[in-house]
Amino acid sequence: MTLLKTGLIGGLLMAAGMASAAAPTSSIRPESRAAIVERVTAQPVVFVVGTSIRPTIRPNRAVDVTRRSASVTQEQLSTSNIGFQRWIDGFKRRAMAQGITRATLDKAFRDARYNSDAISRDRNQSEFTKTLWDYLDSAVSDSRIRNGKSALRTHAAKLDRIEAKYGVDKEVVVAVWGLESAYGAVRGKTEVIPAMATLAYDGRRGAFFEEQLIAALRILQNGDTDVHGMTGSWAGAMGHTQFMPTSYLDYAQDFNGDGRRDIWSDDPTDALASTANYLKRFGWVKGMPWGVEVQLPRGFDYALADRKIQKMPNQWSRLGVRGLDGKAVPNYGSASILLPAGSEGVAFMIFKNFSVIERYNAADAYVIGVGHLSDRIAGKRAFQASWPRGDRALKSAERKELQQRLTRAGFSTQGVDGRIGPNTIAAIRKFQKARGLTPDGYPSMTLLKKLR
Repeated sequence: MTLLKTGLIGGLLMAAGMASAAAPTSSIRPESRAAIVERVTAQPVVFVVGTSIRPTIRPNRAVDVTRRSASVTQEQLSTSNIGFQRWIDGFKRRAMAQGITRATLDKAFRDARYNSDAISRDRNQSEFTKTLWDYLDSAVSDSRIRNGKSALRTHAAKLDRIEAKYGVDKEVVVAVWGLESAYGAVRGKTEVIPAMATLAYDGRRGAFFEEQLIAALRILQNGDTDVHGMTGSWAGAMGHTQFMPTSYLDYAQDFNGDGRRDIWSDDPTDALASTANYLKRFGWVKGMPWGVEVQLPRGFDYALADRKIQKMPNQWSRLGVRGLDGKAVPNYGSASILLPAGSEGVAFMIFKNFSVIERYNAADAYVIGVGHLSDRIAGKRAFQASWPRGDRALKSAERKELQQRLTRAGFSTQGVDGRIGPNTIAAIRKFQKARGLTPDGYPSMTLLKKLR
């Protein structure tokens, strides 16, 4: 999901802990989505500890979340419960002004209680770093591939119909399902109304969560589910493919024709169709790959590895960029070169569908995870190049130190914020060129040590 309401989470990515690669029933996506994500490049994956949900990760667009030490004390809980009830009274008036009926509000808040767990999780998301390759070991584990193939067979008929209607490759829909909820095994059990109300009342991101709460009430008012059936993560992501309430209103589908857009039940039909509809609405091109692994020639100009630089595959071929078979990549459409681990890792030629998956979750690692998992479910092989497994992702303090040292050395990053964006990458490349290093712009511990 992306920023400014262009993705399922309406602009926020929440994160959670990673599942073990051997655990096929665990969700791989950072479940909580608390941090606003900034587009960055060539950056090791940064995760936020939470409960378990989409990879708020990304080798390139890293989530930079500072540790919040705030704790919820017993005294605060008591005070918050009193204030929470007062807030609900005021909220009801605002909700009615937006078309929510008193009957809906009475049902929704009859048993609503302040959710201290949601506040605790929201305020205490400690940062730790994880590399793209470690993430992919779990996201595209043997068990997840095996379970994905099984899901593809089990739901073959409905997936064929969904693919025919929406024009989205069924393996991609299944891959999203696999990463979002481990094929329905980890959908979340938190009641959404109390959680959204608590987070809206808390005020730290009050406007966002109040918008989600209004959307959740519209879902109830429409009769798609009831208060106790509307469950998900503590941050409001719901169902098999973890839609936020606003995205549900915009994209959810009643594919089985029972009169409800039911993404919560054991039957995944509506959820899978909703995911396909979402991807279709953002421009999915059937048959176009998200990306392909490529070989770069000796002497490749690493400044060309930039999302803003697009060429047709035959043009890249003339520059020596070829598929693993040594031939030009087919002309699927305009493409960019992506090097999520710099010159020492896997190189990709990425197409429009990469950007479409980004609308579901803006983390590059998530996009690569969905794309590669879909390829493996379809029977394609694993990446052939190796990852720099001796590397580790830089922590926030180290990224700031890197920026400070680059600037002091005469390679200005135009500020120190711990985010590896275009200015920092440009500074890294200038430093690398000046030192006779491969100018891939990749921020690594090796690079930091050279600056120390």
